[in-house]
Amino acid sequence: MIQLIGPGGAGKSTVGALLAARLACPFLDLDREFERRHADIDAFIAAHGYAAYARANVEAYRDLTRAPRGAGVLALSSGFMVYPASVHPAYATLREAVARDRATVVLLPSLDRGACVAETVRRQLARPISRRDAAREQAVIEERFGRYAGLPARKVETMRPAAEVVAAILDVLGATAGETLSPASQDQVRDHAI
Repeated sequence: MIQLIGPGGAGKSTVGALLAARLACPFLDLDREFERRHADIDAFIAAHGYAAYARANVEAYRDLTRAPRGAGVLALSSGFMVYPASVHPAYATLREAVARDRATVVLLPSLDRGACVAETVRRQLARPISRRDAAREQAVIEERFGRYAGLPARKVETMRPAAEVVAAILDVLGATAGETLSPASQDQVRDHAI
């Protein structure tokens, strides 16, 4: 399973769907799975609090990844890698496994902090969610940038057309496909690399 992580607005859902189509494999979006189970994320957080959301999201992730699915692409929620370790009994172990998995890719608009912050805020405010606030979005990405950039997973910048981001992901995964992916997934990456 190729796992895409990064801040909101990094392109995980857009790029993940294109990557899955390119590899002819399923695309899963943890946010959509959460909403399928519990309803709107913002409404759930308003009703139950962020900690309850994070716990339920970890459970949704565990369920999605527990069942054998074969090759696929999974876009994780923007905050998934930065929850407090105490949010769920299994979280610290899961987080470390995701961070070190050779098929995990961190998507960031830019590896330059200032450019990443500016582009993330711009993208978040352009979303059709009217509750976005520039100061809040800026504070979130400023707090999280170093945490994403410091993860041991491969990084891909997303301030370019989505098709180029897909090609970059295939390049970084293909470079070590023998160590990264199952034999079937290795064949898919090789067959679809540019």
